[in-house]
Amino acid sequence: MKIAVITGASSGMGKEFVRQLAYNYGWLDEIWAIARRGEVLEELKKEICIKVRVIPMDITDKKSIKKLKEMLREYKPYVKYLVNAAGCGVHRSVEVTPTEDCARMVDLNCRALTEITRIILPYMRQKSHIVMTASAAAFIPQPEFAVYAATKAYVLSFSRALARELRGYIAVTIVCPGPVDTEFLENMGGKSRIPSYKRRFIARPEAVVSQAIIDAARKKEISIYGFSMKCFFILCKIVPHRVLLKIVELVL
Repeated sequence: MKIAVITGASSGMGKEFVRQLAYNYGWLDEIWAIARRGEVLEELKKEICIKVRVIPMDITDKKSIKKLKEMLREYKPYVKYLVNAAGCGVHRSVEVTPTEDCARMVDLNCRALTEITRIILPYMRQKSHIVMTASAAAFIPQPEFAVYAATKAYVLSFSRALARELRGYIAVTIVCPGPVDTEFLENMGGKSRIPSYKRRFIARPEAVVSQAIIDAARKKEISIYGFSMKCFFILCKIVPHRVLLKIVELVL
């Protein structure tokens, strides 16, 4: 049984991965859609042309992870695609961010992503793909977004190392968009809440995911949507971060 596994499948990016993988890879037997909001997954399921197995669970919960392990042992699927799209973020200074929110970001964006990847790897084979949703926030430390950016830097570093370990066997692609017009922005207070210099770079989730699927098929290690974000990636590699952070302070 050839399947795709998508975490965070009820989010804007996650839902788009379900839609586009179903459209582009209609030969998949199933898509396993994982998210806490089962009712959203049930609605999404009605849109999809291939079978979607709705798996409502919190991937930070040990009991949920145990359930997923049991399902994998029972069905022994051939996982062609793993998309780690689950994530959360808070846009405020560390000083005023509740400790529970800080812990939640690290737990979901880092630990859960790593654990999901590890338990699914044995069910992947040559020519399988892993897609990690990181962020352009991973390229440079981000004041007022410090914990989130740090967790995405972890995803970028972990995934690049994993890509080397699995080279020639399983392709790993890290998706690093700028701001994406999804409910993620709304949960942080809407577009007006993000810095003005970032608003002009807001992208549509359909475009970001389409680029990610194309880049994954080409086995590109990093998928960055948009010319501006690609320039930003290069800039962050060339200019010292202390200089860039000083420029950001002046802009703000």
